Amino acid sequence: MDIIPLDDTAAEAAVALWQSCGLTRPWNDPYSDFRRAVSGQSSVVLGLYDGESLIGTAMVGVDGHRGWVYYLASAPERRGQGIGRALMDAAEAWVERRGMPKIQLMVRRSNTAVVDFYDALGYEEQDCVVLGRRFDGSSGGAVGS
Repeated sequence: MDIIPLDDTAAEAAVALWQSCGLTRPWNDPYSDFRRAVSGQSSVVLGLYDGESLIGTAMVGVDGHRGWVYYLASAPERRGQGIGRALMDAAEAWVERRGMPKIQLMVRRSNTAVVDFYDALGYEEQDCVVLGRRFDGSSGGAVGS
């Protein structure tokens, strides 16, 4: 499986995949999220293709102390085939190459299947509270969104 950095031309396919996986929220514009990540110097959207079809993504970035992963997605009909694991391996490698000592992500507590997936990869719940504030004036649903 070849995992490559995506560019602007993959926005439609990436957002369609995220929507099919239930990752988008009304208060977050996924197209803006995608554009910011692919145009940033400290972020990337990694993609996995099967032929011409985008079947997996991971948005990865660094903040100077740690790496973050967002929008990890594998096509629903392809789950259980190692796509998520391969993308997390690639995300971890991308962060490690940038000298970060840690990688983390946020998962809604109610998403138990995803929590179990990360647990199987060796991720542990961190002893912290995630706080947030939006700049666009919206309430934005749950914090951490």
